[in-house]
Amino acid sequence: MRPPVAGTIGDLPARAYTPLQFDTFAAFNGSMKVTGSDIHLLSVFDSVVRNNGFSAAQVELGLSQPTISNHITALEERLGVKLCQRGRRGFLLTEKGRMVHEIGVAMLDSLNTHSAHLAELRGNLVGQLKIAMVDAITTDHDCKLPEAIRQFTQKAPAVRIELAISNPQDIMSGLLDGSCHIGFGSFDNLVSGLHVSDLYVEPHALYCADTHPFFARADADIPDAEIEATPWVHRGYWSQQRQKSFGLSDADRIVRHIESQLMMVLSGAYIGLLPEHLAASFEAEGRLRRMAFEKYNFGCQMQLIRRSGAVPKVIGLFWKTLQECYV
Repeated sequence: MRPPVAGTIGDLPARAYTPLQFDTFAAFNGSMKVTGSDIHLLSVFDSVVRNNGFSAAQVELGLSQPTISNHITALEERLGVKLCQRGRRGFLLTEKGRMVHEIGVAMLDSLNTHSAHLAELRGNLVGQLKIAMVDAITTDHDCKLPEAIRQFTQKAPAVRIELAISNPQDIMSGLLDGSCHIGFGSFDNLVSGLHVSDLYVEPHALYCADTHPFFARADADIPDAEIEATPWVHRGYWSQQRQKSFGLSDADRIVRHIESQLMMVLSGAYIGLLPEHLAASFEAEGRLRRMAFEKYNFGCQMQLIRRSGAVPKVIGLFWKTLQECYV
């Protein structure tokens, strides 16, 4: 690496910086000897980036904002680059900060994977298991995820389970980049590099709210053409096969989560396809009505998904445990 260059960069005080000379994990590892302190600093930086700022990262890290700021400053001085803008203008990654974050995430993921393999050599099941699931499935009696977690915890009590809610596209991306290990949901437009197992079918039906004009009308008095013309709310991650076959209109709306879709339907301004288990309690209260137009209903195939190829025993054990819940 070239000699340090002194000066003021952006809103940081004058310090010695060395230009970044790497853009891959291998180049990073070859350019400097990584220490335990470096790993800690990269972990703090990852938390700051994921939480989009120092303040939001405090809860996750259990550190004060000044301490987090000191850690980021130490990492900047260690690498010789400015990682981010911070201050009154808010938090913003620099281009080199983005590169460092990508390399750091790859390094942390690699260390976690190899740590799990080393623990397996001792016959211990330890480490993390990161599960990402779609939202609004806790009311689904066919969802065996809670039972699988219970059984897995009995088999591997030392494993730390992290459960997160996301949409299918982000779950697939997380599996490919290593930020999560197992996904649970329904996945359209699958990409290569992922292994999928079908579990069960989640029935969906068309609903309107008690404040919608359709609610008080008899089904026989509502022609299909009127249903197709009224505003709908859809999930943006659905494939074209799951959208209404007659196409979207300017009055239709797109959301990224089932809870958001339910809220839009409850508003009375839209109709939409909802999981029957989610709508059941609202239907019982008289807030939702299931419309008797079966051609719009469908079964949503719920699936278990992970990265293709060999996986650590922790991931393999949970995968097998959940599958056995459906035997």
